[in-house]
Formats: sequence, structure tokens, C-alpha cells
Amino acid sequence: MNKRLLNIAKQLKPELIHTYLNKDFSIELNNNQPFVIDFSSHYTGFLSLDLDFEGSPVDAPILLKIKFCEHKDELKENSEEYHGWISKSWIQEELIHLDTLPTLLKLKRRYAFRYVKIELIASSNKYKVILKGAHVDAVSSNSVKVNYVGNNSLEKNIDKVALLTLHECMQYEFEDGPKRDRRLWLGDLRLQALTNYYTYKNYDLVRRCLYLFAGVADKDGRVPACVFTSPKVVGDDTFMFDYSLLYVSTLNDYYKHTNDLKTVIDLLPTATRQIELAQNSFTNDIVNDSDVLGWCFLDWNLRLNKQCGAQGVYLLALKGLIELYEAIGKDTKQLIEDQKRKLEASKDFYDETLGIYVSGKDRQISLASNVWMILGNDFPKEKNQQIINNLKSLSPEEIVTPYMYHYYIEALIKSGLLEDARLTMNEYWGAMVNDGADTFYELFNPKNKDESPYGGKAVLSYCHAWSCTPSYLLRKYFIGDHKND
Repeated sequence: MNKRLLNIAKQLKPELIHTYLNKDFSIELNNNQPFVIDFSSHYTGFLSLDLDFEGSPVDAPILLKIKFCEHKDELKENSEEYHGWISKSWIQEELIHLDTLPTLLKLKRRYAFRYVKIELIASSNKYKVILKGAHVDAVSSNSVKVNYVGNNSLEKNIDKVALLTLHECMQYEFEDGPKRDRRLWLGDLRLQALTNYYTYKNYDLVRRCLYLFAGVADKDGRVPACVFTSPKVVGDDTFMFDYSLLYVSTLNDYYKHTNDLKTVIDLLPTATRQIELAQNSFTNDIVNDSDVLGWCFLDWNLRLNKQCGAQGVYLLALKGLIELYEAIGKDTKQLIEDQKRKLEASKDFYDETLGIYVSGKDRQISLASNVWMILGNDFPKEKNQQIINNLKSLSPEEIVTPYMYHYYIEALIKSGLLEDARLTMNEYWGAMVNDGADTFYELFNPKNKDESPYGGKAVLSYCHAWSCTPSYLLRKYFIGDHKND
């Protein structure tokens, strides 16, 4: 723990902004007949229920089951049927006894929801339970309003949903999801920050997160994959090769948008250390492969070999560190020499016959491997286009998260395939809009809506930070003053 850095992060902690929403009813709750409240949009916050009774005095307590749902599909989920490897305690349900009526039931836990399903499980038959109102205290650290952009109604709807996704995840830090995992993850942070620069422009929140990660680096200087901030700030014991390296890219992005050299100088040792530590994972300038789940993320495709993609992430981060060194006039000779060696070694992943990059001892073909090689290298656009076109004639391992779809679109843009990139964005995120999304999902496979890496959909997050980037892509590459910059 670095107390100085964490103290700076503490000083940057934002105030939460409260938005209140009230719904009035006069609804009788009947045993085992659920009543669903639709709040018409996604909210992150606290719920209160105004409950009353009619008839005889309340001679027995009532038992309520309250289920919070971000998406309409969750209304049909039976939590008893979920047996996945992520704890079912993430499922947003409450079972509550109330001894007296009338009462204003204030739920202390913060929830993420559009729909609230209320079931009266048990009560006395001598009185009726009446729901008179529902009240939401929604919270976010963002209060900025941004006009929607797009050349058609679909793009404007995509932008609207993406902006709300980011807004809901802006709490005391950039959370990955207000339902789950409700903490600061590095992979999500980079994409949230990029979108924030072109929309809400809360630079201090990005800066706070950068200091949090640097402040909780372990004794070797490793930045963890995520940070907990409640009840106290602590780094997770999860470390991932690509996420640690993305700290460098996130700091470099921050500098490009703020010119804040003071923060760069403060945090450059942390960024440099991520590159130094990553170098221990190379043999002959090729990143070592591993079959340990989670050593490197890239995407939630559990069949994906990560070796080639990890090499690409390293090259991208190394390029970012060189740019940061240049910004403060620091010698880059050793970094550039390392870059040359790693770039030369990366040719071992290239299959001359197929005209694409392959990964691992089984020479796996995947979109992720080629995307990260395109992003980590500076090939001519023609070569990038050949790689992408060659992949189309094969059957590569697919992308299943908005996180990896974002980087695929960045690779298309870097390859000069701007219209393909825009079409991909509209098709992928547009499919979620057509699926009824108020906010964008953690995972979405258009070919298999039931896909989940967790052993069931009940714990999936339907508002997830890494899916907010259409608002960035639209403004930076497709529309307005920032186009093509």
C-alpha cells in the first residue's frame, strides 16, 4: 500500500448525486401473485416501499419476496435453478418479514434495476396488504447531460443506451457493473475512461482510479486486476497479464486528453513496473503460454488460447510507455530495443499459408489473437485488411463480449475499414437495443442468447461498463468534430 498515492485518490473521491423517482399505487398484494413495477429505465440506487393494510388488525407478519431485474429476461429466472461457479448471492433478491403495517420499507442495500417484482409469500387472511407507493433514490457521480448523436434512429438509440450504461457505473469510482461486481476493474476502466473523455469529461474520476490502482500495487509493484474500496481500499488478489499492462495504456490515454504531466510523473513508476514485471513472462521474446484460467483475460470465450493476444497487448502497452517517456523527456532507448525484439519475435505467430496470426501449440485461429496483433503492431493498412479478410474465410474462435468487440472495431478502424467498423457496431450493439436493452450487457452472443461463462444467466450483469464504448466510437470516428482524429 502506498499511503501517499491513496491519499490523493481519497481527495478525488466524488460526491454522489441523488435523483428521486416516485410511483403511487393502490394495489392489493395477493399471495403468490407477483406484482411487477416497471420504472421505464435503468436505475442504480435504493428502493423504498410504502405498505398499508385494510381490514382487521395485523395479527401475523407478512413475508415479502422482492426481486430486482435489470432486464425483462431476469423476471423469468428462477434463482433456485442456478448452480454456477459465481456465488448466487449476486442474484438481486430479498426475503423480508414485516411485523407491523402501515410502514415505509426502506431497503438498505443498493440495487441496479428497471423492474421490481414483489411477491406476497405469506400473510394472515384477516387483512389485505396494500402497496401504496414505490420510491427510488438513484445515485451516480455524474450529473452531466450529453446530447445523443447518430446518423439514424438506431445509432441515436445505441448512443442513448451506451451513455446510460456509463452513467450508472460512475459511482465513487468507475464500477464495472452496479449489479455485479460493483468494483473497479482495470479492463473496464480503460474503456470507461475513453468514453468519458468524449462525453461526460470527468477527468478527476479517471485520475482517482489511476491513483487507486497505483496505491494498492503489491510488494512487487504489480497492479491487481481490480480494487475494492469499501469498507476500506484494498487490492484484489487477482492478477492478469493483460489487465496489468492496460494500466500503462490507460495512463497514456489520460495524458493525451488532459496534458496532466504532474500525474504522469507521479504514476510513471507504476506504469513502468508493469512492463518490467511482464517481461518475466517471456522466453526468447515470446510470451509464455498458460492453461491457468484467468492468467490473461482478452475475452469470456473459455476456448480461447491467450498467448498471441497477450503478446499483442504487451506491444500496445509498450508503445504507450514509450510515448509517456517521450512526453517527459525520459530516455526510451531500452524500451525501443525491447519493442524491436518483441515485434520481430511476434512473427513466429504468423502463419504464412493462412495469412493470419495463430496462437498456442495447437495454432488456434481466433479473432482476438489477430485483433491484438493489429493493435500492437503498426502494419500497413493493406496487411491489416488482408488479415481480416483471410479470417472471414476461416472459422475463428468467436468474440462473446462487448469488451472484445470494442477492440475488434478499433482494429477495423486502424485497418482503414471505417464502414465495416460502423456496421459491426450497429449490428452488435443494435441487436442488444432490439433485445430491449436499457443499458448494455456484460456478455452478448447474438448466436446464443443463453451463453454464460458462469454456468447460468441469473448472475449476468445487464449494465456493464465495458459495453459503453459506442458513445466513444461514434464521437471519435464516425460523427462530428472529432471524426477521424
